[in-house]
Amino acid sequence: MIAVLHEWGAAEQVCDDAELVVSELFTNAVRHTDSEKVDCELTVVGAFLRLEITDQGRGGSAPHVQPGSVDKECGRGLFLVGALSESWGVRPGPSGRGRTVWADLPYGPPTAH
Repeated sequence: MIAVLHEWGAAEQVCDDAELVVSELFTNAVRHTDSEKVDCELTVVGAFLRLEITDQGRGGSAPHVQPGSVDKECGRGLFLVGALSESWGVRPGPSGRGRTVWADLPYGPPTAH
C-alpha cells in the first residue's frame, strides 16, 4: 500500500496516517470476524484518500469507538481511525456477507519528485 501511495506522489504524512488506519482496520477484521479473506482498496475521491477494508466473515456488532478507549491499552483502534480521518463508516460487504469499513483521509495534491 505504501509503495502505491509513493507512486501516486502522496505526502509522507498521508502515507504514515494511511498505514496506521489500514493496520487498525485490518486488525479489527482479523480479530473480530471469522473471515478467511480480507481485502484492502485505495482510491482517491476528490480531496480525500479512501481506504476500504472488506471482510467476508460474520462478526458481532458493527464496529464502533469504545467509550473511554483513549485511556486503554487496547480498543483504541477506531478512536485512532476517527482522529486521523475526516470521516469513516461501515457498510455491508459487496457480496452481502461481511462488511466494508472505510475511512477518508485528507489527501492534498501530489508532491513533486
